[in-house]
Amino acid sequence: MQKQEKIVEMFNAIAPTYDKANRAISLGLDTSWRKTACQVILSKFINREASIADVACGTGDMLGLWHDMAKGFNVKLNRLVGIDPSSGMLNEAKKKFANLEFIEASAENTTLENESVDVLSISYGIRNVVERVKALEEFNRVVKMGGYVVVLEFTKTPKKGIVTYFRDLYVSKVLPKIGEMISKNKEAYEYLPSSIGNFLDTQSFIKELEKCGFEMEVVKGFSFDVSTMFIAKKVRNL
Repeated sequence: MQKQEKIVEMFNAIAPTYDKANRAISLGLDTSWRKTACQVILSKFINREASIADVACGTGDMLGLWHDMAKGFNVKLNRLVGIDPSSGMLNEAKKKFANLEFIEASAENTTLENESVDVLSISYGIRNVVERVKALEEFNRVVKMGGYVVVLEFTKTPKKGIVTYFRDLYVSKVLPKIGEMISKNKEAYEYLPSSIGNFLDTQSFIKELEKCGFEMEVVKGFSFDVSTMFIAKKVRNL
């Protein structure tokens, strides 16, 4: 089995307990991080129409926020679609959001038409994509010129000091134990800190986005840079 397939199977296995584990691991903060990203983007589309795709949508948390928060900004959603390669995750998402649209597909091949969405979001999923650059090239293909890619992700930090030490201690030691306790899946939550360690730092990921036709507009760290928000505008086709 290839590495990407193994990752998808892992998410299938933890899907039923994923939401509960997420809330516990992030101390409930992940919802506020997602809301901030939605607010920044929706403020750009006030009194306008927009099409939004949420890639690696998991159990649909971000998709639900796009749907609910768009009303407060008077944004008419022409299309709102969640995309994920994990059938287990999509099954959980459909239970929560029965009226929303979902596609079982990968970040590298979303099946969306060329330049068909105004916004593409991916929350805590890009580090799980083995062929990350291929996925970013796919995002360029499906996002309209002048549209946005929104990425929320756990990133490595080059900073040193007491805060970074305790942050890394939590991610490497405490977080896996909480996840294992809730999901009963030790392997999955040992994978999480290793996937963060194997991901890029903020500046390196920005460079990848820029190479793939995007221009950074907002970069913001949350909770001592445990999580980082990247908002980039599409400025050229590949």
